[in-house]
Amino acid sequence: MGFLQSSLVNRATHNVNVTTFFFLGFNSNAVYNLLVFTLVLIIYIVTICGNYLIIVLVKYSKTLHSPMYFFLSQLSISDIMLTTAIAPNILHIVLHERTSISFSGCIAQLYVFGTVEAFECFLLTVMSYDRYLAICSPLHYTSIMKQTLCIQLVLVSWIFSCSVALISTLGVSQLEFCGPNVIDYLFCDLNPLLELSCSDTSEVQLKSTLLCVPVLIFPFLVIVVSYTYIVSSILKISSFLGRLKSFSTCSSHLTVVFIFYGTLIAAYLIPKEGKSQPISKIMSLLYTVFTPFVNPFIYSLRNKELKDSLKIYINKRMFIQNLW
Repeated sequence: MGFLQSSLVNRATHNVNVTTFFFLGFNSNAVYNLLVFTLVLIIYIVTICGNYLIIVLVKYSKTLHSPMYFFLSQLSISDIMLTTAIAPNILHIVLHERTSISFSGCIAQLYVFGTVEAFECFLLTVMSYDRYLAICSPLHYTSIMKQTLCIQLVLVSWIFSCSVALISTLGVSQLEFCGPNVIDYLFCDLNPLLELSCSDTSEVQLKSTLLCVPVLIFPFLVIVVSYTYIVSSILKISSFLGRLKSFSTCSSHLTVVFIFYGTLIAAYLIPKEGKSQPISKIMSLLYTVFTPFVNPFIYSLRNKELKDSLKIYINKRMFIQNLW
């Protein structure tokens, strides 16, 4: 963050007119905006509660002290960070016309958003490797996926994510913004900011495109290869119940991968000419608000251990309250 602050200070010394941006939002009638506000608020509250509950259950339930649930708790932490960085801003935009944000605030939001999105790409890859070991090499699983390795994988994922987001964000922070200052979007994303810049953005666009290889393409290929081996191993199991049980251990993760990458592909890889601006805004809600909202339900509804731990936790809390 020190490099980012230095870049913002250096930028401030130049003759730049635009220091504040305004969000256009949905630009709809009051009733429609109120409905969107209520929906996003409910989703935000449920997202925070659901993901926080998973973190608490994984921390206090001994039956959930395994690599898979440790990674799941990290996914919940990143989901809370993502929706908190975006949802309150969206709520303010929908409720008030021409909501403003400072240039430094916009850059900070872009950095947090980029960091968390990159981290989730790496984390989903780590989780696919964990499932690969559990199903394809069950005898070596406990000797490989030790607590130390799990922590190291998460730390490396955060370090890479922060570094990648810093490279992209620094490029945007050094651009000149001397013309329009209205962002026709719901938060400070890369493409809407590049469209407003009066500088040459080709270098920033090239860097962002190249960074997609280690952040999006390579992790996705690792996930595909991992699940190719997983499916191959499952099909070799003789009994139907054995195949079903093995697949159930990775079905939740596979569902999250499909939703995560599906929304990203729809938002960024579909040509802009093929979708209107309202559609683009709705798609942005899918991967910034909806995905963190559904992740806890996907894992909890399909996971007996989580549901059992939740029952034990609730009974324990009720017992403590009755004592008081």
